[in-house]
Amino acid sequence: MGMAAPTYYTAQMVRALPEDGQRYETVHGELLVTPAPRELHQRVLMRLIRALGDYVEGRDIGAAYLSPADISWGPSILVQPDLFVAPLDEARTGDWRRMRSLLLVIEVLSPSTTRYDRFTKRRLYQDVGVPAYWVVDADAQELEVWTPDATFPTVERERAEWRPAGDHPPFVLDLRALFRPL
Repeated sequence: MGMAAPTYYTAQMVRALPEDGQRYETVHGELLVTPAPRELHQRVLMRLIRALGDYVEGRDIGAAYLSPADISWGPSILVQPDLFVAPLDEARTGDWRRMRSLLLVIEVLSPSTTRYDRFTKRRLYQDVGVPAYWVVDADAQELEVWTPDATFPTVERERAEWRPAGDHPPFVLDLRALFRPL
């Protein structure tokens, strides 16, 4: 007896799934399903959005966003990065479909997202040329920095820097402050 062929999910199919508290994404047809994040994830994410949002908007670099946000680079790709920076010209459209030249993508690991964030989505972001992809591991209190051509990440434990294109000072993130307890 043969096995049934797995379903190849499109962005349109994912958009039609029920709103049930899960996050649904597809990367090259693979359905990624994750539950609501835990408190530590949300605390770290809120600290990141405050710092990064002030930085990019204060310098007219772009806009920082939290998901849900339907980011797509084709019919079989639909992702919802935890946090991302879109360039100003694309952000001003107010249309997720036009936000494709992401400048920075950040995923905060959760037990249920580790494989997706470190492998599936990381390879996608490298393939589409996202200049900087950060994987934040709040449990280990470290941050992985990936670039499009990196085989291995640079692992930061004290501070991380992001240098957007142009004549801007770097965004510097103190990781001890990011991971501090309440």
